[in-house]
Amino acid sequence: MDFAALMSKEISKAKAPATNKTTEASQEKPTLSEQPKKYMRRAEVEAARIDAYNKEQERLRREREEKLKNKRKLEEEEADRAREREEKKRRIAEEHKRKREEEEAKKERERRRRLGLPELPAKDERGETPASEDAEEDNIDEEELTKRLRALNEPARLFGENHRARLRRYRRLRKRAAMAKKMTDGPIPTILEPVPGGQMIIGSKPPKEKEAREFLFRQLASYFNMVLSEWELALAKRDVTVRESFQGKQAHNAMLQSRENLKPLFRRFEKGDLEDGLLEPIVEIVHKAQQRRYVDANDAYLRVSIGKA
Repeated sequence: MDFAALMSKEISKAKAPATNKTTEASQEKPTLSEQPKKYMRRAEVEAARIDAYNKEQERLRREREEKLKNKRKLEEEEADRAREREEKKRRIAEEHKRKREEEEAKKERERRRRLGLPELPAKDERGETPASEDAEEDNIDEEELTKRLRALNEPARLFGENHRARLRRYRRLRKRAAMAKKMTDGPIPTILEPVPGGQMIIGSKPPKEKEAREFLFRQLASYFNMVLSEWELALAKRDVTVRESFQGKQAHNAMLQSRENLKPLFRRFEKGDLEDGLLEPIVEIVHKAQQRRYVDANDAYLRVSIGKA
């Protein structure tokens, strides 16, 4: 082997590792496209921002929908509970009303028994009074009815009056006579027959018919006696120290003075000769008080008190 061939062989041996290292280095070095970008185009930045915004809005929308769903569920549950409460209140109110009506009917029967008045006809399941008056109007014959009317110093027959009308007139007269014999119990005793609590509600104007006005006087007397009774009861329930204090005695004296001031009005109610100029404002005051419009009732009282002073 000559010298030239030997040198060529050695050179080729030396170049082979260098070439391999260069190839490995070129393979390990990433290309330009694979290197992370140091800069991004504006369109790419805007697209990324829009995508992030849309994702955030979608998340917020889902949260809002979830909150609304929970809120609707809570509202429905609250509405169900409210309906249950109202239904329970309605049942309790109906039960209290039924018991109150039974108690009032019992008291009315006892009162009519004391006064010697006929029993009220029983009510049916709907709370209506059956029309049994026509069946009872023939209980008294003509001759007996004439004797009874004359015993009351009343005409035996009025012009155009039939047997049924005479019997009704006799019963009204007998009822008035029974009422006149008995003074009702209450803060202000009166011969006016009291009316149940449900019949104390009056209209805004006094009626013109005689019988309706008589019933109005009974309503007013019953209402004033009820108010005085409740007032007296409320004062009695106070603590002893409050009742014995100066303010407590003043309140008690105000109640007593009001009761004394109402007595002449009750006598006018009994006679039925209260003029419209005074009856109308009294009806207005009571009507507004029953509607719990106490400020308006006080204004009406001030108008009539100043005007009549």
